[in-house]
Amino acid sequence: MDFSLNEDQETFRKYVRKHLEDNEGMKTARQFIRGDREKLKVVEGGLSELGCYSIPISEAYGGLGLGPLDLVPVLEEFGRVLLPGLYIETLALAVPLIDKYGSEELKNGFLPGIAAGEKTVSIAWLEPGKQYSPADIQLSACKEEDFVLNGIKTIVPDGDQADAYIIPVRTAFGKGQEGISVLLVDRTAAIDIRGQKCMDETRYTAELTFQNVRVPKDRLIGPLHGGWEVFQEGLLYLNAALCSFMVGGMEKIVDMAVDYASIRMQFGQPIGRFQAIKHKIADMKLDLETARSLSYYANWVLEGETEDRKAAIYSARSFITEAYIRTAAANVQIHGGIGFTEELDCHLYVKKSRFCEQYLGSIEEHREIVACALGWQLDDLPAKPVET
Repeated sequence: MDFSLNEDQETFRKYVRKHLEDNEGMKTARQFIRGDREKLKVVEGGLSELGCYSIPISEAYGGLGLGPLDLVPVLEEFGRVLLPGLYIETLALAVPLIDKYGSEELKNGFLPGIAAGEKTVSIAWLEPGKQYSPADIQLSACKEEDFVLNGIKTIVPDGDQADAYIIPVRTAFGKGQEGISVLLVDRTAAIDIRGQKCMDETRYTAELTFQNVRVPKDRLIGPLHGGWEVFQEGLLYLNAALCSFMVGGMEKIVDMAVDYASIRMQFGQPIGRFQAIKHKIADMKLDLETARSLSYYANWVLEGETEDRKAAIYSARSFITEAYIRTAAANVQIHGGIGFTEELDCHLYVKKSRFCEQYLGSIEEHREIVACALGWQLDDLPAKPVET
């Protein structure tokens, strides 16, 4: 089977790359880190004109009606320049969930605005001192005439800028997955938003405190008390999209390493001629091509809704995350002492890779999901024979 992108998708990639290069690539991220968002707004305006925000949204709501594979080249280009913002969470989490499980009123209220590049949505999942598990979702949403939210969500990506949040909440007492619902909550004055420091400088995070925040009942996504499976469906799209973003970052890292190894002179010759550097770059390229193949397959099975999509997506996510960390660290080693300086971009990719390492769960947790999806649970293994 050929999982490579088609001609139209590769052509669109060229337009996206040209737009980002015309705006000086990494300069957008650099200005964002300094607190200047004006450059990002200019870039986002151009991306909106290209139609990037309307890709996965159906034509009925102002979109192009395309699938996850059409997002792949766009996300790879964003990963190359570490583009800040909520593009991934909005188009690869909020849009699939709203489209599949939202009411018609919710679709009309959000999808056209997202397609026009006017609305962004973040994910508010983690709670203080908790982990990414259903049992750790304790933010309560009492069902009265509306939902009334009380609790705290932390490490919310760009929580101070999002127009709304996808939030798993506890609407009923129960064990594990029982009693969990998913809400789409507007950013209102009633939510206390406190900025947090993040190791990844291209991403701001925030802590959201809810004290008797009222949310209309039509903001429910999926069934009441049965939202965990709905949420997991959205995470498939989100993790597949993150794979594409990381592959783009890996590609740029390899390019940086090759370029530097070609111009850095040592003992009268480029360091790229030394065997140790050659082998390291070869390993980086092998990781890149393996990651790209896994990413393409993950998005292909997601679009085709095949039975192995959970195993494919989370196996891709776990491998690519580790490979991203390896290539980012190897790039710093190839650059030597200058690789640690602020002047170069090497350290920004290291920080992004480490943020991805724990985002939406650890590598070990993702591997456990793969094992369960493949039926490799320990309970299914034959019992060890008793020695006599």
